[in-house]
Amino acid sequence: MIFGLALVVVAAILVVVWAVPMLSAAAGDLRGLILPVGMILGSLATLAAYYYAFFRQDNPFNGFRVILGVLAGMIVYYFLATGAVGLYESLKAGTFGAAGIGEPIVNLVLAVAVVAVFGFLVAARTSIRRVLENIFSVPDLLKKVAFTLALLCIYRIGFHIPLPGLNQEALSGFMQRQSGGPLGQAMEYFAMFTGGNLQKCTLFGLGIMPYISASIIFQLLVTVVPALEKLQKEGQAGYKKIQEYTRYATVVLCIVQAIGIYKFVMNPKYTNLYPQYADSIGVFLMAIFGLTAGTMFLMWLGEQIDEYGVGNGISLIIMAGIVARMPWAIRELISRASLKVTGAGGDDIGMIKIIFLIAAFVFVVAGSILITQAQRRIPVQQAKHTRGRRVYGGQRQYLPLRVNHGGVMPIIFASSLMMFFNAPANWIAGAWPNNWFAAFLGKAFNMNDLVYQLVYVGMIFFFAYFWTTVQFRPKDMSDQLRDNGSFIPGLRPGKRTADYLERVMERITYCGAAFLALIAVIPQVVAANMGIPFNIAAYLGGTGLLIMVSVALDVVQRIEAELIMRNYGGFLSGGGRIKGARG
Repeated sequence: MIFGLALVVVAAILVVVWAVPMLSAAAGDLRGLILPVGMILGSLATLAAYYYAFFRQDNPFNGFRVILGVLAGMIVYYFLATGAVGLYESLKAGTFGAAGIGEPIVNLVLAVAVVAVFGFLVAARTSIRRVLENIFSVPDLLKKVAFTLALLCIYRIGFHIPLPGLNQEALSGFMQRQSGGPLGQAMEYFAMFTGGNLQKCTLFGLGIMPYISASIIFQLLVTVVPALEKLQKEGQAGYKKIQEYTRYATVVLCIVQAIGIYKFVMNPKYTNLYPQYADSIGVFLMAIFGLTAGTMFLMWLGEQIDEYGVGNGISLIIMAGIVARMPWAIRELISRASLKVTGAGGDDIGMIKIIFLIAAFVFVVAGSILITQAQRRIPVQQAKHTRGRRVYGGQRQYLPLRVNHGGVMPIIFASSLMMFFNAPANWIAGAWPNNWFAAFLGKAFNMNDLVYQLVYVGMIFFFAYFWTTVQFRPKDMSDQLRDNGSFIPGLRPGKRTADYLERVMERITYCGAAFLALIAVIPQVVAANMGIPFNIAAYLGGTGLLIMVSVALDVVQRIEAELIMRNYGGFLSGGGRIKGARG
């Protein structure tokens, strides 16, 4: 209720301070009237929705439908208004070609798509609406979902807070000049996997990557340092101690990376700093501490989501950054689209490339769902117990082993390590331009190079096996089966069962890692060879889409588990659960 009231107050302030002056200034200009009229109508609709949802409705889901309907209506209004005005201006000017009416028609189609999605989600009697009603019927689950969304909103707010002393116009021009080269691709790649934004040097510019790097370091050290291995075996107390060491290492990595970024982006020769702050120690320290504090705050947000929300906090932060960039990638694709087969110019995207992006989108989404849900089911027989005249047990069940046990973490870990190698390689190539080995390093760690892709695939395999080794304990599983009076038919309980489980897990992990590398690398390599911009291919048919789908599936499975635990139906109306999610 407080949030809704604050939303209404903000809407009223925007109308008085911004919309009314814009309305008077844009009199007679159809395009100029779209935004102020929409703000006024949206504010009135928000006020009505707030009153209806909180004072006229006892069902929380109906209140949610009203508020969501207002938001969908505002989006539909914008698309309809811009599409209608653009179509009117094109017809008035006599431009009947694809270049004149293409964008207005796309806006009209998007308006229809928003209406269809809204109707499918909360208006029609679909399984998605039923699940949403079930979520609103469970107060604890609703609080977890709302808490997770609130923290992600806080993350997006901090995403736009710039560092002090920066000339944003100069920085934007500098990043625009670098966008087409290897540096621009590296920064876009960095932003996609970290949840940060180096292209604007905001408070969350480093993102969550230093924490992920520190976690990788300590997970590797646990396997080779006896003291850390002993701590891990102590249970929850040892885990908390290792997490404390990880946080200290995160601070060190943040400071090192922040200094490197400051020295590069805020170099006086690039004029990205205001002149009066060029040699200021105070601005330097504020930038370093700001970037470090931003990463530590994101780490804290992720831990809070893990404890009180739904899903893996770190993965959700990365997913939120990818989802926020997808509309921009779609808009960029629409602006560059051409009805010609190969494209009208060097920057245009022709029909062949668009068809490839659509196919890559379907392939990555379908592959992500397949590899996430795939299981190898091991038959488990429960021993019979005779008590008096009754016989208990004897049922046959299945032990589900996931083909991709690590989920999306192997790709995140591999990408973070590749970015760690990319920066020193580029620095060496720039420092010794005439040295053949330095030139080879600079070329090899370019994202479009064959060596980079081969090393990337190798890293995915390594971290898939590493994550499985850390998380999957065949000996402990074998002991649990024996203690519960269960066994795998044809195998003795104990060492033989553990060896069998380990051998099966090694084989299915190989298949899972191979398929994960395939759907992560192939679309990206083909897109690069076809000349599709990286910032479009990565989000609509590459690694970014793969991460988004995998994390979304994980969240869906956790919500479904909460619903089934409370005897509510899951996301599928038939079986009440996602196929393959459990045995």
